[in-house]
Parts: sequence; structure tokens; C-alpha cells
Amino acid sequence: MAWFKKVRKPIESGNKESRVPEGLWVKCPSCAQIIYNKDLAASLSVCTKCSHHFRLGAADRLRSLFDGAWQEHDAGLKSTDPLQFTDTKPYQKRLETTIAATGMNDAVLTATGKINGIEVVVAAMEYSFIGGSMGVVVGEKITRGIESAIRRQLPVIIVSCSGGARMMEGALSLMQMAKISAALARLDRARLPYISVLTDPTTGGVTASFAMLGDVNIAEPKALIGFAGPRVIEQTIRQKLPEGFQRSEFLLDHGMLDMVVDRRELKDVITRLLRFAARPASGQVAPVAVEAVPGS
Repeated sequence: MAWFKKVRKPIESGNKESRVPEGLWVKCPSCAQIIYNKDLAASLSVCTKCSHHFRLGAADRLRSLFDGAWQEHDAGLKSTDPLQFTDTKPYQKRLETTIAATGMNDAVLTATGKINGIEVVVAAMEYSFIGGSMGVVVGEKITRGIESAIRRQLPVIIVSCSGGARMMEGALSLMQMAKISAALARLDRARLPYISVLTDPTTGGVTASFAMLGDVNIAEPKALIGFAGPRVIEQTIRQKLPEGFQRSEFLLDHGMLDMVVDRRELKDVITRLLRFAARPASGQVAPVAVEAVPGS
């Protein structure tokens, strides 16, 4: 028998901080690949193994599209809580919390910049701001962006990422569907191109209005796109929906989309479309300016 006894030192738990900083790695929800955050950022938040598209914030979206710096429009607009909405939490308090968390005043960024040398107006929606919901401010900023494009004779690109109209603003949020659609009609009369980019998710009143009105409708792979959610539809019609229902590829097969494009190729695809739209067809007259209606 040994004259000594091996003593195991108890493992300390919870007393020391981990030497590995948190937030350096992320796990792909599709293939379970562990990805270094810097590598993920370099691939525009697309998994390099399975091409799963992570959600991209509005500012990162603008960075991925524009050549460099851009000029933001109407950054100071904020909702005034017109209905004084209160449910489990006052809407005004939720707005203040979300503004502090995101650093944005509402769920869309509108800006003018250049995509491969072509000047455009881009509106990019931010899902982390109350689900990217469309309220009065979102409708006003997008409409002003379109009117600015008409005055300056520029193409418009809207990147949708939204759960739909914002219920806390009631009918006022639903009015934005018609308001933005009317502005896009004036853009069409001015013969200026509008490219709609639909990302995961694009649902509700956003899908039912401007997201599906593009001269070209482009979606990212496997994005959820629809009006009502799949579970709501199944419960309503009491039938099992087809595999992949309301995903980009399903909508493309059924004629609801023009293209499904990997995010890493999106800038080049948009550039080709804009250059094609800029070439007048034989006998076509030059684009004409259409005056924007103030306050519309």
C-alpha cells in the first residue's frame, strides 16, 4: 500500500471568469458549423459551409451595398405614439427601450449612395426594431426617399425585413401601405427603376404592398415571404401545406419572384439590373420628372 495519498483539488466553478471572450464564435442554426465572427462578417453573414443567410442589420446592409460613404435621410424622425397605445407595456416606453438598444429612431434607414458607381436611393429595414414593423415613421421615410429619387432622377432599392404593419399604430400604420404604393406609382410614371429585395422574414402588410411592387423582385435564399404565417394558414384551411411553402424558392417556382440571389452576389446582380434599366430601348423617350405631391 502506498504511503502517500493522492489528493484531488476540487475544481472551482463560478469563481473565475473564462479566459475566452464571449461573442467570438457563432453556431450556424442550419448546419451547426461553428463560425468565427470575423469570418462571418467577411462573408456578409452567410455561412461558408451551407450558405445559411443570417439576418443582416440595416446599417450592415447599406455597407454591403454601397461603395463607401452614404448620405442618410430623415434620421431624426421618431414616432409620437399617436394612439397612446398601452397593452402589457406602454408603447412609448417600448419605443424608448428599442431606440436605446438599437441606436436607431425607427425600423428603417434611408440613404443615397453609389453602387458600383451608380447613384441610388436605398431603404433598408431593421428587424431588431420591433420586428421591423411598418409604422408611420417607416412609411414617411420610405415615401420621402422615393420622392427624393424622383426629384434627382435616381433608381430606388428597398430591402424588406419585416413582420408587417405595426399594430401599436393601428389604422395609421395600414395607411402606409397605400402611401408608399402611391409614391412608387409616381416613380413608375417617371420611368425610374425600383428593385425590391425581400429577406427573411418579409410578411404582413409589407408583403401586401411595396415589397411585391418592384420592377424586379429579388429574394435571398430560403427567406420566409408571405402575408399570413404558415401556421395561421394551416389552422385556417385545415390542410397540411407543401414542403417549403412561403420560402423564396417556392415563390420563385410559382411566379411570385423574379430571382433568388445569394447575398454575396447581390450587389453585382443589382448593378447589372440598373445598367440594363439605364439603357433606353429603340424609340424610347428619355425619363421625365414627375413632381412629388407635398405631404402625400
